[in-house]
Amino acid sequence: QVQLVESGGGSVQTGGSLRLSCAPSGWSHCRFDLSWYRQAPGKEREFVAGIGNPGSTSYADSVKGRFTISLDDAKNTVYLQMNSLKPEDTAMYYCNTDRIYTRAFPRQCPKGSYWGQGTQVTVSS
Repeated sequence: QVQLVESGGGSVQTGGSLRLSCAPSGWSHCRFDLSWYRQAPGKEREFVAGIGNPGSTSYADSVKGRFTISLDDAKNTVYLQMNSLKPEDTAMYYCNTDRIYTRAFPRQCPKGSYWGQGTQVTVSS
């Protein structure tokens, strides 16, 4: 029901930067809590960063001070600015939402948890 469209992945060298973006397709009358997760080959998916209503943020310890999550509320678009990238940041990055709020009561919004298709980030040493 909710399609999350991700972009911004790529390949960089150690110390480089990338910015990921994620936006729900449609549902402009809804507000989304959005998070980023990542999964490296052979490892479990792990939480990276999240932003909720009204703009509270949280980060995994491994990315604190290097990654910044932000939200353009008007566009329902979440960004993950990744600086000082390390080879261990190499993974497929996935956008997730599991809390969706209506901006225009009584119009309703979808319920449930939704994942994007993922965008690959590769950091070479």
